[in-house]
Amino acid sequence: MSTLPLSFKKEGVIERHQLEGIDPSDRSFSRSILVSRTAQGYSAKVMYEALTVEGQTYSTVAAAVKNLVDKLRELGFRRMRTRLNFRGRRYLAEKETWIEHPDTSQ
Repeated sequence: MSTLPLSFKKEGVIERHQLEGIDPSDRSFSRSILVSRTAQGYSAKVMYEALTVEGQTYSTVAAAVKNLVDKLRELGFRRMRTRLNFRGRRYLAEKETWIEHPDTSQ
């Protein structure tokens, strides 16, 4: 991991968010979402067992995380929530609130 302060880091992983929810097999899960800064904005990626899901690039971190959650929902994941755990190397989870991502009605 780069030792540059976040404000100087141009590209690469800048935040880690915790994702919790229910997988398609009805098991609860918790994984880290890696949010990266790119030349075009921000993208999010999560690995779950043999599955790697990467979202599109957006102008905000929140939009990138939401896009990733939407992609997981399309694969059968549900009842998801996220919260910021790390910004750079700084641990923030105990101070951050959970963001609920309600399931869309079918």
